[in-house]
Amino acid sequence: MGKKVYRPGESYQYPLIIKKILSTGVIYGQNQEIVYRDKFRYKYQDMNKRVHRLANGLASLGVKKGDVIGIFDYDSHRSLECFFAIPMMGAVMHTLNYRLTPEQIIYTINHGGDSVILVHTDFLPLLEAIREHLKTVKKIIVMTEDGKVPETKLTIDGEYDSLLKESATYYDFPDLDENTQATLFYTTGTTGDPKGVHFTHRQLVLHTLILGVTVGCYDMKGGFRSGDVYMPLTPMFHVHAWGVPYLATMLGVKQVYPGRYEPEMLLKLILTEKVTFSHCIPTIIHMLVTNPVAKKVDLSKWKVVIGGAALPRALAKAAMELGIHISSAFGMSETCPLATAANLKSSMLGLDEEKKLDIYIKTGLPAPLVEVEIVDPSGKFLPHDGKSTGELVMRAPWLTQSYYKDPEKTASLWQDGWLHGGDVAYIDPDGYVQLTDRLKDVIKTGGEWVSSLDMENQVSHHPAVSEAAVIGIPDAKWGERPLVIIVPRPEFKGKLTIDEMKLYMKKLADEGKIPKYGIPERYEFVDAMPRTSVGKVNKIELRKTFKG
Repeated sequence: MGKKVYRPGESYQYPLIIKKILSTGVIYGQNQEIVYRDKFRYKYQDMNKRVHRLANGLASLGVKKGDVIGIFDYDSHRSLECFFAIPMMGAVMHTLNYRLTPEQIIYTINHGGDSVILVHTDFLPLLEAIREHLKTVKKIIVMTEDGKVPETKLTIDGEYDSLLKESATYYDFPDLDENTQATLFYTTGTTGDPKGVHFTHRQLVLHTLILGVTVGCYDMKGGFRSGDVYMPLTPMFHVHAWGVPYLATMLGVKQVYPGRYEPEMLLKLILTEKVTFSHCIPTIIHMLVTNPVAKKVDLSKWKVVIGGAALPRALAKAAMELGIHISSAFGMSETCPLATAANLKSSMLGLDEEKKLDIYIKTGLPAPLVEVEIVDPSGKFLPHDGKSTGELVMRAPWLTQSYYKDPEKTASLWQDGWLHGGDVAYIDPDGYVQLTDRLKDVIKTGGEWVSSLDMENQVSHHPAVSEAAVIGIPDAKWGERPLVIIVPRPEFKGKLTIDEMKLYMKKLADEGKIPKYGIPERYEFVDAMPRTSVGKVNKIELRKTFKG
């Protein structure tokens, strides 16, 4: 590509683009390792060459600026390469959620307009089943573990590593306009088709920088710095794995990608690769701390940031008893996702551990450059008094500006210059945000609100409870009443009774920990909770199951 010719005295207008993140990381990381399971490891310099090879390989398939490239893969070094090569050449990286229904996957690919699909061999049967319904896909590249493409009905246009080997090690990545779209993914709601969320190079670079400040400069339980070893436990298809792969690469840290999530493999990698920093939803940390192996190993060097759902105090304490340094953060698909983090203020460093734990499980303080407010149904700002509850609204330079090709849903997302995420919260005088519910999950009983999140947190403290969910069910007299769904700990299965839970909840009400008008009458015991495509408790399914 032709280089710009500068006149004497003309300055370079530095664009905030993703290639600047990679170039910094290659300098700082240089000989640092990037690891995939127990199968593959290489250095940053090798990764950089493969990023160039991938761009050349995609260009040989006809990919050009603005084309959308879909990726079906686990958390891997290949996905990391795609995080850089695709947007750096001006194309759009579309991380595909393989946990959606076939109909939803068809919709996201067609709506996104994907022209090329990169697919791991495990997902070939899924792609075979929907191929005839994909209107825009022209090329399919298979990602293999051993270089061998299995038999398939699909027309395959190449194998990922072979494509890279056949391609040159240098691609002239352009200085793109920083407002060029870089990424696309889809988030599901309670009704209707998935919603496309998209971000520009500028937004992702700003998010990376502020994420680095948030987890690296403040007094945070799960601080992240250049000497750490990073392993994501959030799928890379979900909000860029919270944006941390971009930060990890910029810092040049050792990165470990676990592939498919298997408890034994995760624990093995944490120990053998000396992982010190991860992030995940509560479901994943619950799966690990309840694994018998976790009690036999040293996890005292591991820092974990929890997001995606509220962190129950009992779960946080169980993790800390294993030596894990755990704290909360909050964001949404629409916020890229960083919005808040449960950092301590310097004046709080002398608090005892129990009081610090109360802060670590909070939704947190707004990250730098993030503005947050609480509004009532009319849009009026409410005081930051720790009591006034309303909808949380946000502003930051990296929030998605619209839902992709969907002006109708965008109109409800952005109102009066604020992003409305649908979360109910309050802000205390110290500036800490605390979510109390989703607007759609609030239980309104007899004209009073009951927070399902607060109640779940309290139920989880019972020694026989492994996991709890609370939903509202219709009630002729009160409008709605709370229903508690419980997964008992294995040793209490069949022993925990409804009467025992009723006494426990009455005690909580007597202690003022839950409102007396909110004491549940109905309890259900289940073996496991239904999950959404990103591993959260699926309350829609719970409402369907227990609507009677």
